Amino acid sequence: MTEVSEILMSILSTIRVPRPGDRVHKDECAFSFASPESDGGLYVCMNSFLGFGSKYVERHHAKTGQRAYLHITRTRKTQEDDNNSGSGDPPKKKPTRLAIGIEGGFDVEQEQYEEEVKVVLFPDRQEVTSDDLASMPDVVRERVSLSMAGLQAADSVSHTLQVQQWDGEVRQESKHAAELKQLDNGVKIPPCGWKCEVCDLQENLWMNLTDGKVFCGRRYFDGSGGNNHALLHYQQTGYPLAVKLGTITPDGADVYSYDEDDMVLDFKLPEHLSHFGIDMMTMEKTERTMTELEIAVNQRVGEWEVIQESGTTLRPLWGPGLTGMKNLGNSCYLNSVMQVLFTIPDFQTKYVSIIDKIFNEAPSDPTQDFKTQVAKLGYGLLSGEYSKENTEIDSAHGDQVGIVPRMFKALVGRGHPEFSTNRQQDAQEFLLHFINMVERNCRSGMNPSEAFRFLVEEKIVCQQSQKAKYTQRVDYIVQLPVPMDQATNMEELQEAERRREEVESSGAPPSAAPRAQIPFAACLAALSEPETLTDFWSSAVQSKTTATKTTRFASFPDHLVIQIKKFTFGLDWVPKKLDVSIDVPDTLDLSALLAMGQQPGEELLPEVAPPPLMTPDVEVKGILGFHGNEEDDSLYSPLLSPVLDDSTVSQLCEMGFPLEACRKAVYYTGNTGIDAAMNWVMGHMEDPDFSAPLVLAGSSSAPGTTPTESLPEEHLATIVSMGFSRDQATRALRATNNVLERAVDWIFSHLDDLESMDVSEGGRSEGGSEASREPPPGPRVRDGTGKYELFAFISHMGTSTMCGHYVCHIKKDQQWVIFNDQKVCASEKPPKDLGYLYFYRRVVE
Repeated sequence: MTEVSEILMSILSTIRVPRPGDRVHKDECAFSFASPESDGGLYVCMNSFLGFGSKYVERHHAKTGQRAYLHITRTRKTQEDDNNSGSGDPPKKKPTRLAIGIEGGFDVEQEQYEEEVKVVLFPDRQEVTSDDLASMPDVVRERVSLSMAGLQAADSVSHTLQVQQWDGEVRQESKHAAELKQLDNGVKIPPCGWKCEVCDLQENLWMNLTDGKVFCGRRYFDGSGGNNHALLHYQQTGYPLAVKLGTITPDGADVYSYDEDDMVLDFKLPEHLSHFGIDMMTMEKTERTMTELEIAVNQRVGEWEVIQESGTTLRPLWGPGLTGMKNLGNSCYLNSVMQVLFTIPDFQTKYVSIIDKIFNEAPSDPTQDFKTQVAKLGYGLLSGEYSKENTEIDSAHGDQVGIVPRMFKALVGRGHPEFSTNRQQDAQEFLLHFINMVERNCRSGMNPSEAFRFLVEEKIVCQQSQKAKYTQRVDYIVQLPVPMDQATNMEELQEAERRREEVESSGAPPSAAPRAQIPFAACLAALSEPETLTDFWSSAVQSKTTATKTTRFASFPDHLVIQIKKFTFGLDWVPKKLDVSIDVPDTLDLSALLAMGQQPGEELLPEVAPPPLMTPDVEVKGILGFHGNEEDDSLYSPLLSPVLDDSTVSQLCEMGFPLEACRKAVYYTGNTGIDAAMNWVMGHMEDPDFSAPLVLAGSSSAPGTTPTESLPEEHLATIVSMGFSRDQATRALRATNNVLERAVDWIFSHLDDLESMDVSEGGRSEGGSEASREPPPGPRVRDGTGKYELFAFISHMGTSTMCGHYVCHIKKDQQWVIFNDQKVCASEKPPKDLGYLYFYRRVVE
């Protein structure tokens, strides 16, 4: 028996055959972005099935004693191009389906490779091929061969999670199709020559399948599309289904259900069309389907015109801090955010400067460790190891091999209803999600998210008593409103609207609308101007009255993130994007927005709670929040039900939101109408208790609440150590049945709801007068001058956050650099006026 055979026999019990459910990491190193295609290939532990590049496999062997690794190397195949272009790549097929990983869909992995595998035994790196196994004892040959075959056949974890099949064309059967009632009104639709019955538009036309009426579709954010007449017809009649004229063929057509708010299937479509004289078998397509329109949007993702720097040859850049990131199918939002974050010193210090320590302390499965995977990503972006000019890549356009953040995306998106998918997401929401994860994983030691953390002071003045109330809350992003009525080119916009109406009346296609020019100063003024509260309960006058609310900075963060609120809702609650240009400045001075606190001679509102909202038929027997019994009703408190605007609740429910969430939205916005309630819903959809029953504050007998004395002291201490008050920690734990992790999630998703509570440990001091009370220290925030300079911004191209494309521009060594996934180039014309998220750093004088 040879030496190698003896070694294998001695370690045979450590060599496992993958079973269903085992996590196999065979396309990415746990500590780096090495892969089977990298120099040195990838070593997969034949016991734990973790993958390691040549730089880290020795570390794993030394730490675990594992000796057998499957070494996988892949080399790119060279294929003759059908067009003899000499590129070595097969011609890219034009996508015909709105899908990823499906025949006819978008290519995610286009390269073809030849693979070589062998077993390597450490520490001497002895190699064993399949041919070598043939001469070894049966027990060795069978076990090792089965393990090798199992590893080759297994799906890799990150590949399975991130390059999963996704078919955006899958449509459900409409619930209205089977029993759709069609009116016998004598309407017959001709095979062509259609126009909207209201505005005479001749494109983007939809025929209602109940009454045969033909109307134009929805208006897009840029003014094109239609005039919403088909939607208005549904709102007036309730007739749910409409078919897009011009898409009808013998194979089907685009059918939309307004009630279900989605594209649907109608298995009775031939019968429904025939009712109005349309023979499907003779129809030909004359308009692009909704799928084709979406494919066109997605195909433009990698083109330079969508990032506003077309017509210029951009110079590719390489080296440390200039590393591209591969798009994993609509993951550009993640790529853009992480590129910006790792230009910030706090994140570099926390995760990259001590990377060896982090890796040495990593748990047995580093693929599931947040700190390890963030450090790996940061080092990958900053080291320059993956940013080297590669002649096999189209370097003239800045494409790099870059890094492929599959493992990172799988970890940060795990369990999240949106970030775990392949759909496009909102970059601002992902930034907050990632900051939340950093907060949860930095409960001790340095916390890089403090770079963004700041305090907001809200001052409410009762207009009847002129007494004031001050509250503070923690925030990470400044959301800047866009006052469209302040556009400097208002005359041009009004003229364009007038021309558009004339063009539509003539039947000609509409031209692109001009972009609104909004001064940045107007946005800042809209943020800081007093807001009128018309239904404020004043403790000074013991009744509802009018008040004004003013928002100011109670501290200035080291790094300031500004979100331009381009995404909003139309009157029909359809998401839309404002097409605006804002002269965002390179330097910013916010000193004038610093909070001043209580002013001399200013009286504070008394600390008296408002009376609870109650239904008229509820008799209050005692004081809310105390325990008692029916015999001693002075201490008895029933579970009171709030008075809610039923019409607003119903409107929200009709939009598809859970009933309890709708009740909360109306309650927490004080019955102030559908706009405020909808904004609350959109801001709290990810709350762990979003659909949980509404519980009145202070009602200790309500479901889901826990008496203070039963709260785990160690959980309270953990949350308080993160900078929150004991009262806030108590409220969070009560809302989540004392589950610490859920409580932490809850408190970060309810920062706005906590604004009326003290943000500091210990709450208000006892006994001290209002005037003499010293404000206790708040959560840990950095403070300094309010002067900033712009160093990065993230731009979005597309009609909504759910589609289109994100890129980021970052200023490095006084040069603007554009990061467009794997393209990294010197920017010639950074579109600073069209950004979505802007990142400023403090100017130290």
